[in-house]
Amino acid sequence: MELGATRVEVFADGRVTVGGEAISPPEGTDPYSAAIAVLADYAKSSGAPVLAAAIDHAKGQEGRFHVHPDGRAEAVTGFPGSVDSSPAESAQSAAESADAPPANPSYGSAHLETQFVRPDRPRPTTGLRGALYSATGGFVNLGPSAKDQDEAELERRIARPLSGSFNTAILSLKGGIGKTSTTVGVGMILAEYRGDHPCAIDANPDSGDLAERALGEMLYQKVKPRTITDIVRDIEKITSLTMLTDYMHHANRLHLVAGEQDPALSDALTAAEYLKIKHLVSQYYSVTLTDCGTGVSHPAMAGVLPEATNLVIASGYAVSGAKRARNTLQWLADHGYENLARNAIVVVTDKDQVSSRVNKRAIEEHLAGFCRQLITVPHDRGVADGDRISLDKISGGTRRAYKEIAAAIVDGYV
Repeated sequence: MELGATRVEVFADGRVTVGGEAISPPEGTDPYSAAIAVLADYAKSSGAPVLAAAIDHAKGQEGRFHVHPDGRAEAVTGFPGSVDSSPAESAQSAAESADAPPANPSYGSAHLETQFVRPDRPRPTTGLRGALYSATGGFVNLGPSAKDQDEAELERRIARPLSGSFNTAILSLKGGIGKTSTTVGVGMILAEYRGDHPCAIDANPDSGDLAERALGEMLYQKVKPRTITDIVRDIEKITSLTMLTDYMHHANRLHLVAGEQDPALSDALTAAEYLKIKHLVSQYYSVTLTDCGTGVSHPAMAGVLPEATNLVIASGYAVSGAKRARNTLQWLADHGYENLARNAIVVVTDKDQVSSRVNKRAIEEHLAGFCRQLITVPHDRGVADGDRISLDKISGGTRRAYKEIAAAIVDGYV
């Protein structure tokens, strides 16, 4: 810390200190804005700007800035992370001040743009950096934190352009362990970050509730009761996306083919019928998720598995669920789908909050040895209650897990 700088610290338990003294931010005020207000009072008393050195112990971030008597904050030139100084820019400024000619002169517009227009520094969104950016109206921009950069990389992977149509089958050997909630949550994440509309197909032979989980039971009951059975019946007449969307449901940008609620009809879906639907949908959607229901021996699966680009296997922390996930992967490998099994994504959802006797780490390590990637979804009331899934109501940990799954799915397409 620089000589004469006032130390500002934000701790993981929410405490904030300025100059070693704890402060209590007013209700509705973030700790960083409160600290800046205190520093502004110091500046008023001294009649000069106050140099602050801030440390966010929860995020592992540091920042240095001046706070003026009027509450303005500005980065300190020359310190690492300051908005107006970087090694590259300092070197360029030194060369320009010495009138040093470029080694390879070029007089095109690209050269002028590079020389005179600096690229915008990405905006930070979380922690100390995000708070300082907001509190100073964007004047203090220390750049995104490692966490922000990690999130941006996930979003880049999810949003990458695709050439062609791809299908991910989501299945399990046991119901009630997060298969449909994963389909909906991941589908909504894909819809949020991709430029094209993803599609989710409910091919569950046991009266699937994919559309209900995406729309909510009340809204679903009010819309036209079109299901996968109607598309099978009228498929020869559906010759455009406009006509197809009339048979679909929409949860914002996620388009859905609802499952048949009559068990007698849903169980009758054949492999040939599924293939017709998949072929129709693939003409208009580059990313399709298929909720397959439980089991791998249903007749429709003979159409689903050969057409799947990759698989998501849903599991839970119960010992029986973990064994079923392993058995599913083994069955796939033994029946000609070794590549799908090897590149599968296993999703373990902590839906039922199993007892402490269950060794979660051992289950994760065991299943990870059978697949390309294992991703865990934390317990979340917004998912476990079986009602409508909304990205606004799920926890940050669940949203993060769905983003990881979506990115892993798209990784398997390229």
